[in-house]
Amino acid sequence: MMSVLGSFPLFITVLISLFLTGVSLPEKLVPYWPDWIVLVLIYWGMARPGRVSVFFGWFIGLLVDVMHGSLLGQNALALTLISYIVNILHLRMRMFPLLQQSFFIVMLVALHLGITAWIRGMTGEFVITPLYWMPAFVSGVVWPVLFITLRDVRRSGMKR
Repeated sequence: MMSVLGSFPLFITVLISLFLTGVSLPEKLVPYWPDWIVLVLIYWGMARPGRVSVFFGWFIGLLVDVMHGSLLGQNALALTLISYIVNILHLRMRMFPLLQQSFFIVMLVALHLGITAWIRGMTGEFVITPLYWMPAFVSGVVWPVLFITLRDVRRSGMKR
């Protein structure tokens, strides 16, 4: 019973991040929107590395691919790699202060953006602009608030 209650906040926050990822924004605001699904995946990979595995990242990536109508597997590949990195480094990442974690988040989101840009570029449909990398920096700025919020949600979900 505790296992089911412990995973409820995980699934709710992933659903919320999928919703936020799919929000339609004006074209000028898109670069300033954080990469919510990557941020939530990183948090839960740090907090629950056994539950949020590489397979979980792959599955969520496939959902994002279907949501966006993008090439099937591009986000799955990127989120699988990010899940793998977080699962390997989760103990170190937990020990970092929030400012250092934010720097690491910028690198992981940039990796996600780089992999998807590489795949989209190989299909000949994409040209990278400097503004393309902005979500990585915005995600790093949002990270401390999101981390504290998700930590509180996780802790309140475990008390039930």
